[in-house]
Amino acid sequence: MVDANLLPTSLQEMSIYYLANAQRDLGDSAASRRSMQRVADGDGRLAPAARRGLAHLARLAGDFPTALRTARTLGWEGRGHRVEGDLWWVQGDMERAATAYEAARAEAEEHGIAGERAICQAQRAFTLAFTDPDIAAEEIDLAEQLLTGLNQRATSLTVRIAALVRNAGRPSAQVDDRAQLLRAEAQVAGVVAAEAILGLGVAFHCAVANDHDQITASINRLRTLTQGGAHAYYIDIAHFMADQPLAEPSTARWLDGAEPTRRRWRALVTARRNLVLQPPEAEPQENTQPWNVVGSPVPCAPALTG
Repeated sequence: MVDANLLPTSLQEMSIYYLANAQRDLGDSAASRRSMQRVADGDGRLAPAARRGLAHLARLAGDFPTALRTARTLGWEGRGHRVEGDLWWVQGDMERAATAYEAARAEAEEHGIAGERAICQAQRAFTLAFTDPDIAAEEIDLAEQLLTGLNQRATSLTVRIAALVRNAGRPSAQVDDRAQLLRAEAQVAGVVAAEAILGLGVAFHCAVANDHDQITASINRLRTLTQGGAHAYYIDIAHFMADQPLAEPSTARWLDGAEPTRRRWRALVTARRNLVLQPPEAEPQENTQPWNVVGSPVPCAPALTG
């Protein structure tokens, strides 16, 4: 029906667009790209969404320069700021990603789109969970508030993964148990992207803990999750975080090269490890020496003798 062009223009556009989404979800990126391009070229109502889809496909394939060029043409209708945030955090540039998500959230608020606002805030919380646990706690709380009354399972999973990443490296945080529960929920919900992001969060935790066996296990899990080609660069990031050489050549095209990206991800691990290992500040000792009315210590009475 789609190929025969028998539908009215608007229905034809919609059919091709949802076909492209299905093709992407089934792992046929090449076919999805052709369908998305067809909708984008038609310049109809769904053209901005199709252009966002093209940026998304380029990011899934690790073609970050192409994804960024496309993102900068999207504007509000194509959710350009959010797409840029999605690109910056995988480069390890969390500050830039958080700024993009904040701008995206502000646009969503301006247009009164509650679901988009919640998505942007969840992504911002996830991004900042790698950098500052205290700030991340506030961002996670806000994301949970914005999700109230919305039915967005994937976004809810993102917020819970952010909470896990926020506690990465802490032995008392039960990260492994929490990850197992989240993994099961993502599988039941069929949210493959969430399962892959969770795998990356677990890899961050293992790198901070410097647990070599678990680092290997997390990389192997990511390899299984990305064997279809989408998000294969997560394996690179896991190696970057663990300061390990890549096991095989990467197809990812990083925005400013692999080495700067490696340094940023490794710096995030080092900063978190230093934070986790930092001894808690000692509580000020209470001065039990009595004070007189003018604020000076009262001299101790001389010891009695005899």
